[in-house]
Amino acid sequence: RYEGREDFAVVMQPFFRNTLLPLDSNGKPDLSFFAEDCFHFSARGYAEMAMALWNNMMEPVGEKQTYNNFTHDRSKLKCPKPEKPFLSTLRNSGFRDSDFNLEKTEPSVPYWAVIVAAVAGVLVGSL
Repeated sequence: RYEGREDFAVVMQPFFRNTLLPLDSNGKPDLSFFAEDCFHFSARGYAEMAMALWNNMMEPVGEKQTYNNFTHDRSKLKCPKPEKPFLSTLRNSGFRDSDFNLEKTEPSVPYWAVIVAAVAGVLVGSL
């Protein structure tokens, strides 16, 4: 919809697409990334997500990282460079006149698998 505009861009940032649950040194879920409800992120978790989002905005379209490694390492932040001082968009990533595929992709998990997993979770939880 906005591909022809010079003053506005929409770019999907896929940093959370293939993210796995962060684990502690014992191989168990690292609860320090989550709030008390174990669903929402804690301040540490939000900091990791913010760094991953920022890095995705710096990466060119087609080369964006699709996971977050939860290292809590501030040195992994990417900064704008003199030759590329802007957030990466379709146009400034070199896809202005190409046939870059903007079509929606098929989800990696079929919709019915989510329903089956939800029902199974409710059944197991009620037992």
